[in-house]
Amino acid sequence: MFDFLKRGNADAPGPGAVPETKASAARRAMALGPAGRVAWSPRDTGSLTRAGFLGNPVGFRAVKIVAEAAAAIPLVLQDAARRYAAHPALALIERPNQAQGRAELFEALYGQILLTGNGYVEAVGTGGLPQELHVLRSDRMSVVPGADGWPIGYDYAAGGRRHRFAVTADAASPVCHIRSFHPQDDHYGLSPLQAAAGAVDVHNAASAWSKALLDNAARPSGAIVYSGPDGAAGMTADQYDRLVAEMETMHQGARNAGRPMLLEGGLDWKPMGFSPSDMEFQKTKEAAAREIATAFGVPPMMLGIPGDATYANYQEANRAFYRLTVLPLVTRVAAAIADFLSDHSGERFELRPDLDQIAALAPERDALWARVGAAGFLSEAEKRRLLGLPANSAAGAGSGARDEDAADG
Repeated sequence: MFDFLKRGNADAPGPGAVPETKASAARRAMALGPAGRVAWSPRDTGSLTRAGFLGNPVGFRAVKIVAEAAAAIPLVLQDAARRYAAHPALALIERPNQAQGRAELFEALYGQILLTGNGYVEAVGTGGLPQELHVLRSDRMSVVPGADGWPIGYDYAAGGRRHRFAVTADAASPVCHIRSFHPQDDHYGLSPLQAAAGAVDVHNAASAWSKALLDNAARPSGAIVYSGPDGAAGMTADQYDRLVAEMETMHQGARNAGRPMLLEGGLDWKPMGFSPSDMEFQKTKEAAAREIATAFGVPPMMLGIPGDATYANYQEANRAFYRLTVLPLVTRVAAAIADFLSDHSGERFELRPDLDQIAALAPERDALWARVGAAGFLSEAEKRRLLGLPANSAAGAGSGARDEDAADG
C-alpha cells in the first residue's frame, strides 16, 4: 500500500542537494481573462417582472398592448333566452369598486395573467352579487391545497400580515382564480414572460453591452502587453497603478472618445474583442425582441421591430393580433368571471366579448352577416345561433336591447 510513498521518497533530493530550477524561455507574458459563463436572471415572479416588464421596453409594450386592447373590448351579458342591455352583473362590471372602472380593473387583471400566469379577483360582500370586485396581486397570493389536491383557501400576504380566503363547499368562493395552462403545475399558471425569460436576458444584456461600449469610447476590449527589455523584471506596483489610473481618467467615457493612447516603456496594445459588425450584435438584439413579442402573441411589426414579412400590411397584422391573441384571452377571462358571479347570484348567465364593437374584425363580421343573411334555407333561430345571439328574437338581433320580460331580470 505504501510502495508509491517509498518510491517517491527514494527519488527525492538529499539534504545537501540543490533544488532544480526551471526558467521559461518566454520572458514576455500576456494575461487573459477567463471566458464568462452564462448568467441567467432569477426566475421568480418579482425578478421576472422587474427584468421583463419594468426593465425591458419590448416586454413592457407587449404586455401593455395586449392588456389595453383586451380591456377595451365591451362585454355582453346573455342567458339562454335573451341578451340584456341592463343587468346587476353588468352594472357591477362597469363600476367594480370606488377606485376603478371596468377598463382599469380588466387591464390590471390581464396584466397579472400575462406577467405571472395567474389572475385573482376578490369578491367583497355577502348575499347575492358582490358589492365590489378587486384584482389582487399574484405575487402576494398563494394557493392552499387540501388533502385531495383541490384548493381549500388562498393566502394573501401584504405588510407583514397574512389573510386567509377560505373556500368551502357550501358557499361561493371569495376569490376567482384565473390561470394559464401549465403542464407541470396543478395550482399555478405559466406566463408568457416565463417562456420569454431567456430572450429577455439576451435583450437586456445587449442593451447593457451597447451602453458599456459607448461609455468605453465605442472600442472593443483589449490587452496591454508589457514587452520590457531582456532580463528586466515586470512592472512595479507604482507603474501599474499609474497605468490603471491613466486608462480610467484619459481613455474611458464618451468625452474621451477618439483620444489617442500614448504607450511607453515597452507597452503595446493588442485588441482582443470583436467589433459589433463582426458579432452582428444588432441582429442578435432584434432576434431577442422578436422572441419576446412572439411569446406574448404580438406581431413584431406592431412593436416597431424590423424584418417582419409575415403579414402583407399592418391591417392584416392587427387582425391576426385580435383574432389569435386578444379574443382568446378575453373569452376565457369573461367566461371565468361569469361563472364566478353566477355562483354568487344563483342566476346562470354568460359574458362574451362584443365582436360587433371590434373595428379590426369588422370586415370578417360583415362577411359573416352577409353569408348568414343570404342563407334562405336557415331558420331565424339557426341564423341567430350561428351569429352567437340568443334564441329570443324579441331581444333584438345583435343590438343588445332587452324586451319587457328582460326588464325584470
